[in-house]
Amino acid sequence: MISDASDHLTITTIERHILEEQRHHPEATGVLTQLLYDIALAGKVIASKTTRAGLAEILGRTGETNVQGEAVQKLDRFADMTIFRLNDHTGRLAIMASEEHDLPLPIPEKYPTGKYVLLFDPLDGSSNIDFNIPVGTIFGIYRRTSETGPGTLEDLLQPGRNLVAAGYLLYGSSTLLVYSAGEGVHGFTLDPAVGEFLLSFPNICIPENPVYFSVNLGYRRFWSEGVRRYTDYLQGLDGQIKGLSLRYVGSLVADFHRTLFSGGVFYYPADTQDPGKPHGKLRLTYEAAPLAFLAQQAGGLGSNGAQNLLDIQPESLHQRTPLFTGTRELVEKAEEFIRKYDR
Repeated sequence: MISDASDHLTITTIERHILEEQRHHPEATGVLTQLLYDIALAGKVIASKTTRAGLAEILGRTGETNVQGEAVQKLDRFADMTIFRLNDHTGRLAIMASEEHDLPLPIPEKYPTGKYVLLFDPLDGSSNIDFNIPVGTIFGIYRRTSETGPGTLEDLLQPGRNLVAAGYLLYGSSTLLVYSAGEGVHGFTLDPAVGEFLLSFPNICIPENPVYFSVNLGYRRFWSEGVRRYTDYLQGLDGQIKGLSLRYVGSLVADFHRTLFSGGVFYYPADTQDPGKPHGKLRLTYEAAPLAFLAQQAGGLGSNGAQNLLDIQPESLHQRTPLFTGTRELVEKAEEFIRKYDR
């Protein structure tokens, strides 16, 4: 790690930080370093639009619906195209996948393919764009499993345990990039004056003393008994603990970010409201697994309520899953309630 990261006289850019991390791995070729920097560049481009959305006339819907059945926002499309076009020609990736596309995104034939694959949610929480609520980008990077040639669907369908790196960008009052390459979690803030991400949160660890729980209580009547009783526990209604404060934005990256920094738990359980989504709303491959990877790297945990999310083998690209993530003790407590009351 960078020994002088806490020195206020030291300015550590994301490029410098990634290069310093690379030096701890003599076998590294620099490809992952370049890929992470490409994602940071995409974040800068997307941030330039999210902060000017009204002026740039890119607020609102396109009139289309994506594979998830959700209305496509103009910024959704812009973010999706930005990430793809900044990565399709570099020779670092074999294949990509996005929330906005039913099928995998192959690398155009005129460009070389590489040894990594990228899955991403280009603009999570986009339904909040019109209300100036923070939104984000989530990404996960794997090594391809196929030997050569174009990437395959199987390259994308890997358990989170195989993640090489994962992270998110949060576009809010400031633009943040938080990532892990398996050596802890680090956060960077975009300085708009110089156009660079600067290290602002080295070695992020989820606090041991939780402060908040984060969930959409409006769905409570659709939850299982175990999840309802777990929620009562978090609120202190059953007398076991004092109770945590409720905080919920409704934008996954924003809610996870607060949980990562303050301690507590974010959860989006399965519910009975929509019979077409019996396993929850969030997607395993490019939302839940990357965030679970970050939580575990920060000393926490990510679960589907029954097992560690990183151990789940995806069966389809847009597979849905319940998500409980944050302070390890609270996530394990959710599993305990679900085992006791929902089996």
